[in-house]
Amino acid sequence: MDNIERLYKCYEILSEAGDKISEHVDEYTEILKAVKGTSKEKRLASQFIGNFFKHFPDLADTAIDAQFDLCEDDDTQIRRQAIKDLPKLCQGNADATIRVGDTLAQLLILDDPTELQQVNNSLLAIIKLDTKSSVTGLFQQIATGDETTRERCLKFIATKLLTMGPTVITKEIEDFIVEEIKKALQDVTADEFHLCMTILGATKLGSTITGHAELVKLATEQAELNNTDTDIIAVDDEVVERFIQCATAAAPYFSKTIKSTAFVAHVCDKLLPIKTWNMIATAVSQDQIQLRLLKVFAEMITNTDKLDNASERINAVYHVLLEYMPLPKLSDEDLGDTPPSFQFSHAECLLYALHTLGKNHPNSLSFVEDAEKLKDFRARLQYLARGTQGYIKKLEEALKGKTGEELKTEENQLKQTALKTTSNINVLIRDLFHSPPIFKHDIVLSWIVPKNSKLGKRHAPITFGEKGAANGKEKDQEPEKKARASNDQKFYSPPSGKYSNKVNQNYGNNNRTRQRGGGGGSGGGGGGGYRNRRFNKY
Repeated sequence: MDNIERLYKCYEILSEAGDKISEHVDEYTEILKAVKGTSKEKRLASQFIGNFFKHFPDLADTAIDAQFDLCEDDDTQIRRQAIKDLPKLCQGNADATIRVGDTLAQLLILDDPTELQQVNNSLLAIIKLDTKSSVTGLFQQIATGDETTRERCLKFIATKLLTMGPTVITKEIEDFIVEEIKKALQDVTADEFHLCMTILGATKLGSTITGHAELVKLATEQAELNNTDTDIIAVDDEVVERFIQCATAAAPYFSKTIKSTAFVAHVCDKLLPIKTWNMIATAVSQDQIQLRLLKVFAEMITNTDKLDNASERINAVYHVLLEYMPLPKLSDEDLGDTPPSFQFSHAECLLYALHTLGKNHPNSLSFVEDAEKLKDFRARLQYLARGTQGYIKKLEEALKGKTGEELKTEENQLKQTALKTTSNINVLIRDLFHSPPIFKHDIVLSWIVPKNSKLGKRHAPITFGEKGAANGKEKDQEPEKKARASNDQKFYSPPSGKYSNKVNQNYGNNNRTRQRGGGGGSGGGGGGGYRNRRFNKY
């Protein structure tokens, strides 16, 4: 009898053994050994191992390892078959389910779309069988896996697990997910932090005021607002990026009840002083990093309580605003149709911040009390207004007569956003140009789409003219779409070299040698923060 016939014979014996099946250890052992045989033997072994797995508890570890061997076979068809058959090991066996969940979590890094789809299908299948044990296996890889594995597991939870409905995601399971994600937040990269906050926002925490407060607290802890070394904050791209990510994660949850005061005060005290501001991100796309910071600052400032040291903090906003409102260099006659050069997106954020803080602290605008400073400020406002109005006119002409379909093109969408930006600036200037300034008008920031969602869609920044151009000619610049971390992107990719050395050298490389599922647990470490090589703390 050849090996294939022998395998079928073993299967027949086991199938017909009834209550005495556990006596046929030799036949089951023979099936397990077939994972080292020919391709056909391996495929048969994969199908047979799970069918009789529950009857041989003493061989459970051997059987699981045999199936795992097939999951990393060189033959794609055998791998797919073995992955498909993994859920058979999980019926009524919590320990096996944890191990299978752990291994399937490692396999989420596979590049082949067909294999990856089978991994997803098998994961969903075992989750339906035993949700708690399956999710425990996933979190073991989030706790111990390499960067790619951790991120794929978090994406699976965010995009697949949490969409499985209340029959699967019961209160007990949701509570478990929340607690495990909180543990994971003890040691995360920027990408992972964003994913963790997305997951938490999709749970009960995202639907209640107390939950919102807890999400803001988590973001506040990650942001490390108590860092007192201003120079380190400014020169360290990772620290600035962490703050932007944490503030962005917290921003949707600020309200009349949950205040953004600590974040706003941090920006004013640590990031806006001119010396510090000019040090931010000098080695990369400085305008982009600064703009992302200003946009989240502007979003948060609406829900700020009364500020201590309001005059000093408003002054910090005022001095940075002056950087984006140059003094006129040409007379009205000389200017003609050639507009000045401005960074309108930056100006919108800072004008809005000054306007909002001034409205809340009308007696703390110290520059208004200085006649020379007020004269200088109004001259800059007037010059910005001229450039803004010139741009508004050009944009309105460009959009005039466009059909609904034409307005949907990327170019016209950008022009519409530019029109919102410059129109907002125009409204804010009208209030601030009064002597003293008034705070009559309310605006919706240009990148926010006013709808029921807490945070609207962000748009690309708008520039007008070339910063520092000597000839002053208009140059419609591409709105920095290729920036390192544009606000249009869903997940931030930090600069290379920012990750920690904490990897498990299993799956995540291409040599198909992986950690056997099980063990480890998903307990969190101490001292939460972003992982990177330079700070053991993060």
